[in-house]
Amino acid sequence: MVSLELCAEDGAPLPGWTPGAHIEIELADKIVRHYSLCGNPADAQRWRIAVLRDDNSRGGSALIHDGFRPGRLVSASWPRNNFALVDTDRYLFIAGGIGITPMLPMIHEVAGRGKAWTLVYGGRTRGSMAFVDELSTVSDGELYVLPHDEHGLLDLDRFLGSPAPHTAVYCCGPGPLIDAVELRCASWPAGALHLERFTPRERPPLSADGQFDVQLARTGTTLSVPADRTLLDVLEDAGIEIDNSCRAGICGTCELRVLGGIPEHHDDVLSDSERDSHEMILPCVSRSRSAVLVVDL
Repeated sequence: MVSLELCAEDGAPLPGWTPGAHIEIELADKIVRHYSLCGNPADAQRWRIAVLRDDNSRGGSALIHDGFRPGRLVSASWPRNNFALVDTDRYLFIAGGIGITPMLPMIHEVAGRGKAWTLVYGGRTRGSMAFVDELSTVSDGELYVLPHDEHGLLDLDRFLGSPAPHTAVYCCGPGPLIDAVELRCASWPAGALHLERFTPRERPPLSADGQFDVQLARTGTTLSVPADRTLLDVLEDAGIEIDNSCRAGICGTCELRVLGGIPEHHDDVLSDSERDSHEMILPCVSRSRSAVLVVDL
């Protein structure tokens, strides 16, 4: 793992952010990746990110480990937060590996508020787990550092077996960990669980009758979205530029406002209440339950 600090080229203050936020960084031509901010939100002079090398990934981590050196200029987006802290009495954080990064500023924040917190932190080995020394200095909480080679899989039943009142559960890490936490939190109060995925969950296969039309409200143009193509692809083919990054439904960059119709959500970003509102869609993965979907374009 490497930790990087980003500063404005001209030394100007950076845009503010809140715990749970991420930024998109252009690593090379048309290669954009998003990384959680894990520094101090009160520090307007620098953003900190941490990147774990993963040779089985799409290549972004290797570009950073092999090519990023002090003084290199990079292009980064403004912070965006799909994993924001809610206000409650108690917090249970469950992190796997590099999933600790969005939680680090969260823990500092809730500790500073005098809130009760517990962190259950797993990884392959103790030496591979980032920020353990920093976490050990945070007061008024419970810290469980549980590397797999010493303790095996995290004992989630111990921490999630019984729903706890006025407790928010935050989880980030590998897909199997998130799936296991989500399963155990099914009996917890609605809204208690908050997830951030670095890789998308398995999507349902596209059906043969999945075609729909999208109407662009500002121009009245109607486009057909075939069953085997994404809404984002169709919009781009029509010459419409949509900000996007992951194209997998996990970053939220391409979010569009829906003005009519009923979206069929397949993303890992929107909350249950946001999905139920039918007011937004991530066109990179989501589709339409209605024959026509009207979007604010």
